[in-house]
Amino acid sequence: MLTFFVASAVFAQSEPKTNFSSWDVAYLNGTILEHNPDIGHLIQERTTGLRLRYNRKTTGEKEWQQRYNYPDWGVTAFYQDMGNPELGKNYSLLGHFNFYFLNRNLVASMGGGIAYNTNPYDAETNFRNVAYGSHLMSAITGSLTYRKERLLGNFGVEAGVYLAHYSNGKLRAPNTSTNVLSFGLGINYSDRETNYVPQMVTLGSYEEPWHFSVQLHGGANETSVIGRGRNPLFGLQVYADKRWSYKSVFQVGAEWFWSQSIKEFVRYRSVAFPEDGLTGDESASRIGLFVGYELRISQVAAFVQAGYYVYYPVPFENRFYNRLGLKRYFGDHIYGSIAVKAHAAKAEAIEFGIGYRL
Repeated sequence: MLTFFVASAVFAQSEPKTNFSSWDVAYLNGTILEHNPDIGHLIQERTTGLRLRYNRKTTGEKEWQQRYNYPDWGVTAFYQDMGNPELGKNYSLLGHFNFYFLNRNLVASMGGGIAYNTNPYDAETNFRNVAYGSHLMSAITGSLTYRKERLLGNFGVEAGVYLAHYSNGKLRAPNTSTNVLSFGLGINYSDRETNYVPQMVTLGSYEEPWHFSVQLHGGANETSVIGRGRNPLFGLQVYADKRWSYKSVFQVGAEWFWSQSIKEFVRYRSVAFPEDGLTGDESASRIGLFVGYELRISQVAAFVQAGYYVYYPVPFENRFYNRLGLKRYFGDHIYGSIAVKAHAAKAEAIEFGIGYRL
């Protein structure tokens, strides 16, 4: 799903007048970051990986390409050995964008897609793997590399820092997830006979008035109590947004949530831990206020939101929450979204949404 959201915008663009592309491959060596003490026992040897990418150059046919300094879009195949047999290996397929700085030598990349883990949690055979509760997970990657193209014919070199995040969004417990920081070296190949120097253009300022949006979203998740099963969740989000530049949108709004997993959590705690003072009949709803930022890239947008529950009848996780996701706009009003909602580094659910922007 993440691959679709990242790649759908770029594939929808008209064919550029001058088509050219590049390939790059990099070897990675790194370590799992201990973002949660529950995964400390899983961090053993260093991780290793191999990243292969196909990059399609943009040539300014669309305004967004000019405003983002002629980025690349492409597809990534990514392999990573997690340095512990209990964690297994991750194989990922992602869509990505490359953004250029410093005379197009410094490259910032971001991508999203799906990952397959070879050895997830199993109550009998792999109970120590509390990081991955399922074979299929979402994968989010980022990198900052220094690249020199065409040093020897069509071949060049690059080196940089890479970050990979793997999580199933608590679709199946356990799911403490992992973040992997790596350093890598690679080579690249360009099918162009000369180094690419895009024609720079001067673009005017861009701004839109305030808009209002309404979004329905839903999904499924498990509580942290393993074996309770997946349960539905859904919500309604209403917010105002201000696009104060071509790239940046500011959001402020409110939302209502309902989760069957919270209902099951309350029932379980009321019986297993009566000292909590729960009756089992508490509401499974929450109401939050949030602010957000949206980065627009053509018809795709990456967004982040931070919120606080003003109605919080059950002490589930904590009152502050955050969300990271992608949108795909279909015209001026309708959009689809996919996001991971979390409390700090603890994911609650992967949410799928559909919205209307007035």
